[in-house]
Amino acid sequence: QVRLVDSGGDSVEAGGSLTLSCKYSGLYYASYCMAWFRQAPGKEREGVASIDGDGRPDYADSVQGRFTISQDNSKNTLYLKMDNLKPDDTATYYCAADWEDGICNSRRIDFGNWGHGTQVTVSS
Repeated sequence: QVRLVDSGGDSVEAGGSLTLSCKYSGLYYASYCMAWFRQAPGKEREGVASIDGDGRPDYADSVQGRFTISQDNSKNTLYLKMDNLKPDDTATYYCAADWEDGICNSRRIDFGNWGHGTQVTVSS
């Protein structure tokens, strides 16, 4: 059984940085696509970044150059480092994971395993 526990959300000022963590279990990282999504109030959930079993990242245009996805397989943890945060980045952030099946990018939406979410608030 796959389990994802995301954490690290906080309130920061615009221009600040934050790193989210997602502790995972019950999956083999090399066979899975892992990703971060976010959902702001009144908006649809959107993919932010993904990383495939070979460690290749992919980013949404809105965060390219500011966010970095990575994973430490020795700690079974997925990370999302967020720099130069903007008020528009305010949202609940979720980690997600599923079998890669040859498709792993920030536009993929069919994930069967989700974290409970962690709140990021960016003030101007």
